[in-house]
Amino acid sequence: MRQRFVTIPQMFLQVTDHFSARNTSPNRGDAGKYVYMRKVGKEYVGMTYDELRELTENFAAGLKTLGIERGDKVGIVSENRIEWVVSDFAIIGMGGVDVPIFPTMTSAQESYIFNHCEAKIVIVSNKFQLNKLMKVRSELTKMQYVIVMNDDVEIDEPNVLKFADVVHKGAASMSVEERRAWFVKECTTSNPEDLISLIYTSGTTGNPKGVMLTNTNLVSNVEGSADAIDITEKDTLLSFLPLCHAYERTTGYYTLFACHSTVAFAVSIDTVAENMQEVRPTYMTAVPRLFERIQGRILTAIEKDTPAKQRVFHWAIGVGKKYISQKFSGKNPSAVLSAQYALADRLVFGKIRERTGGRLRAFISGGAALPKDLAEFFFAAGITILEGYGLTESSPVLSVTRAAAPAVGTVGKPLFNVQIKIAEDGEILAKGPNVMRGYLHDEEATKAVIDDDGWLHTGDIGLINQAGNLVITDRKKNIFVSSGGKNIAPQPIENTLTQSRFIDQIVLIGDKREFCTALIVPDFEYLKEYSSMQGLSYPDTKSMIESDVLLQAIQREIDALQVNFAKYEKVRKFALMERAFTVDDGEITPKLNVRRHVIEKKFADKIEKMYAEA
Repeated sequence: MRQRFVTIPQMFLQVTDHFSARNTSPNRGDAGKYVYMRKVGKEYVGMTYDELRELTENFAAGLKTLGIERGDKVGIVSENRIEWVVSDFAIIGMGGVDVPIFPTMTSAQESYIFNHCEAKIVIVSNKFQLNKLMKVRSELTKMQYVIVMNDDVEIDEPNVLKFADVVHKGAASMSVEERRAWFVKECTTSNPEDLISLIYTSGTTGNPKGVMLTNTNLVSNVEGSADAIDITEKDTLLSFLPLCHAYERTTGYYTLFACHSTVAFAVSIDTVAENMQEVRPTYMTAVPRLFERIQGRILTAIEKDTPAKQRVFHWAIGVGKKYISQKFSGKNPSAVLSAQYALADRLVFGKIRERTGGRLRAFISGGAALPKDLAEFFFAAGITILEGYGLTESSPVLSVTRAAAPAVGTVGKPLFNVQIKIAEDGEILAKGPNVMRGYLHDEEATKAVIDDDGWLHTGDIGLINQAGNLVITDRKKNIFVSSGGKNIAPQPIENTLTQSRFIDQIVLIGDKREFCTALIVPDFEYLKEYSSMQGLSYPDTKSMIESDVLLQAIQREIDALQVNFAKYEKVRKFALMERAFTVDDGEITPKLNVRRHVIEKKFADKIEKMYAEA
């Protein structure tokens, strides 16, 4: 980071001042530099720091005219866009507390969260989000106004305002000089221990809990992240993960801002591949699912190639894995292997890197465990993946692998300002200035995760290896105990089996059971591809997943992948699902974590049938 600061509002002032056209200091940054980029029509359009500062000041002043005061809660329900960033900086800058939630949440979930935190205003992105909120408006007794970002939405409800109108209200409420002075005063009044954001954890059971994050929590995590990852003002990040999630909030937003980098917003998750070609990012925050998609598309394309090209591809991957294995172990690859790798890079790997835009320095992976085989595939292709680990309750980053010392299969070393230790039962404990203040209105739940000595109990099981890197083995609460008394960690088993091209999602079943079974969502696109290659055709999805030929092919893959599992860990029976597990159906969280209890209850008949047949 270029500058030191103790609050997020102070960071905003320092960085925007540094790049302001009004700054006559000889050390000022490029006043024409873009801080954010978004796609308008067919082109990416940039926003300068001065434009961001003016819009943020005007919107904050507009919120002031609506009665927002220091400490008030303001909700944000929106996809990633410039107005999300402006809303965040404006709310926090004037002393408010923002409450960002996933735009995929239901009306009932919004009602619970905004009532629980007593939100005074809720900002939504579009007509769909507005309609969803209006369904529960009568339940939100503390909510006074709703602000809609999209300017083309017809407003026919009282106390519903357009974002642009609030900006105009703020601009008209005082002169430019008065507004600038007022906003600077509000930002500098912010204290390190002030609560600035409430992030509700989706959880796997019960109502979500409001994680209280302070300036100190988030600033310390920005400092730690910036120290661990070499980010400069020359870097550009393509952002597609939800800004409402703590992971993207800290690593893909605040840290990039503090390091004077540019952030370009992807149009959607479905356009990431296209947007990578347009933006040509140097960094991307991502989740393992993105890497699975990229790898899947590459492998599918290769399967359509000539046998000769397929052989070259698989030879190159084999060479690449041997090469990086030696590099990671501290050895110098032989001259022969180095020459082979250079050829593989020219024939195969360079083309793979071009799919990312050709400038990528690293992916930063988080949110879920990254399968080792998947990581090795990308490293072999010359694409670095830095894997991080953390929780919303820790702002969120606790550890990350470093580019100078890649450590596949681990989540690296702790940030410089974070302590990590392993409890007697294997649980990972963390301590540092990034650990939350607690859960809003829930002292009992807070005490359950933060002990008297300040250690955060993560609920994850892990170990620290000889190199000092943290290795996650499973969730503490997800460990099964078979009817035979064996402890079974489902996540490593699931991660291994999803290496199969046939498997998109998998949920292991085995708690208090004699043996393990699995509910599998197949990769339907690959099933169709495989069926076509076998000369098979099916009239519908149901007949396809009941095909003996396909079931046997999947069984062979599972048998091969679990050859090194203990007998009690092996999947003895599986059932294919007709559709994917979704957030909307409550089967996975917005962070893509499986809600096991929901799935086991919803598909109890299918599960019992598997055990009866076995």
